[in-house]
Amino acid sequence: MHVGAGLPVARMDDPREFLTGDAIAEIAQAAERAGFDTLSVSEHPFPDDDWLTRGNGHHNHDPFVALSFAAAATKTIKLRTSLLILPYRNPFITARAAASLDALSGGRLVLGVGAGYLEAEFKALGVDFGERNELSDEAIIAMRRAWTEDGVHMKGRHFDAQGHTMAPRPAQKGGPPIWIGGNSKLAIHRAVELGDGWMPMRYEGNIVSRRTAELASLEDFRARLGYASEHARRIGRTQPLGVSFGLQLFSIPDACEGADGFIDAAHYLAALGVTDTGIGAAPTSRAAYIGELERIGAELLPRLHAIHSPGLAFV
Repeated sequence: MHVGAGLPVARMDDPREFLTGDAIAEIAQAAERAGFDTLSVSEHPFPDDDWLTRGNGHHNHDPFVALSFAAAATKTIKLRTSLLILPYRNPFITARAAASLDALSGGRLVLGVGAGYLEAEFKALGVDFGERNELSDEAIIAMRRAWTEDGVHMKGRHFDAQGHTMAPRPAQKGGPPIWIGGNSKLAIHRAVELGDGWMPMRYEGNIVSRRTAELASLEDFRARLGYASEHARRIGRTQPLGVSFGLQLFSIPDACEGADGFIDAAHYLAALGVTDTGIGAAPTSRAAYIGELERIGAELLPRLHAIHSPGLAFV
C-alpha cells in the first residue's frame, strides 16, 4: 500500500515554521527519508472570510509552487495535488503547469483533482458554480490531449483551440496520473470514465454547505465502491482503478489498538481495493512534525508497504 504525507502549508499562524521555502524543503526531505510515497498539498486560492471563520476554512500556498519547492529538494517522493480545483483555471493553463512540474521533477506528479464546492470562491474567481462538473470533465480531456497531441483542435465551453501544441511535454508518458476526488455519483462517474484513481473523503453533516455526498461509515464506502464497479461494467472499463482512503476515518471491525490497529485497517481496506492511504500528524512545530514522520516511517511504513492491493478490479 502506498502512503502519503501532507505539507502543512495551512499553518498561516506560524509561517517561519511551515511556510518558507526552507521549511517546505526540510519537511519534504524528511518525508522522503522516512519512506513516504507521496507528499500532498491542497488548494484554496481565494477563500471567503465566512468559510475561514466557521472552523473548517484554511489558506495555503499555490500547490504547483509549493510542490516545486518540494520537488527541488527531493529525488524520489511523488508530488500530489489534493485537490486541485479544475474549474478555477483554463485547462490548458493547468496542463502547462502540471507538465512543467512533472518534467522538472522527473515524472513525479500525481494530479489529484476535484470539481470544487466553495461557491463564494467560484464567484470571486469569475467561474460559474453551476458549470463546475461539466468544466471538470472537459478539463481532464483537454489536458490529456495537450500532453499527448500536436495541433490540438478542441472547442470547449469557454475556449476554442484550433491547432495548438504544448511543449515540453510531461516526463510521464501520457501525462501525470489523474485522481478524482469526491463522494458523489458524478465524481465516481468521472473517476471511472476519465481517471486513474478515486479519492473519496469522509464527510457527514451539512452536505448543502460542502456540496458533496455524505460518506459517514464503512457501509457508505462499500456502497460507493459497489457503485463504481457497476458503472465500470456499464461502460466497459477493465483497467483497475486506484483508490485512496484514510486509515483513521472509520472504525475497522476487529482492529487492534495502536500500530497493529493501523495494519489491521490497512489489510481490511486493501481487500476492498484501497491502494493508497494517508497518515496524519499534528503540525505543532516543524521539529515535532518531522519527528512524527520519522516515527511513522520506522514503525508503520515497512508494514504498510508490504500490503498489496491491485486496486478496484473490474473483471
